[in-house]
Amino acid sequence: MFDIYNRAKTEAKYNATVFLGMLSDRGGLATAKFLINSDRQSDGYTALMLAGRLDLTVEALVVEEGRWSSLFLPEEIERARRRLRNNQYQFGSREQRK
Repeated sequence: MFDIYNRAKTEAKYNATVFLGMLSDRGGLATAKFLINSDRQSDGYTALMLAGRLDLTVEALVVEEGRWSSLFLPEEIERARRRLRNNQYQFGSREQRK
């Protein structure tokens, strides 16, 4: 999680201070679940979408990084996938940008 924070700051010039605070206060898993289960996309998600960097969102990390999938309910993974799909995310782009 700290990796996507650092990458967003470096690659997208987005300083996600709220996200960083959430990570520090709640930890990575609780932060990811909170953001994914929220009824609306976060301001950080919107900022990264406008920067053309949805690959740096928690949603993309959860959907595209198989090593994390066991930590999330199938419904949470589908919710993250739907949010990305609704914003024309190109699945597989996360791997291409590493």
